[in-house]
Amino acid sequence: MSKDDWGTGQAPANTMAVDVAYSPGPRRVRHQSVQLPVGCPLGQALPAVAQALGVPLASLRALDLGVWGLRCPKERVLLAGERIEFYRPLRVDPKVARRERFVSQGAKTAGLFAKKRPGAKAGY
Repeated sequence: MSKDDWGTGQAPANTMAVDVAYSPGPRRVRHQSVQLPVGCPLGQALPAVAQALGVPLASLRALDLGVWGLRCPKERVLLAGERIEFYRPLRVDPKVARRERFVSQGAKTAGLFAKKRPGAKAGY
């Protein structure tokens, strides 16, 4: 990449832009656009992504990877405009969390049972 390519505000012809979605913690998501060589596999894009996000490369390699919500192997070739996503492991099983919320809220204030007709049976 020459200095002339940077001055025009356009990416050189042999690079492509991909988006990266990374969540360092709950309710925090960072989106970043990264320039990569055309035909770059997902695994080889990790150093450039880590540098753009300012995250250690080792921490990104420990996470599962995907493109547009689908887990992918690191050999998958990226296309221009795709979104690379990093998946953190779940702390709690969503089914267990829902059951616990239901127990703490009670049957009368949760889900289908929250709006019932006066005098109706439970669940109707």
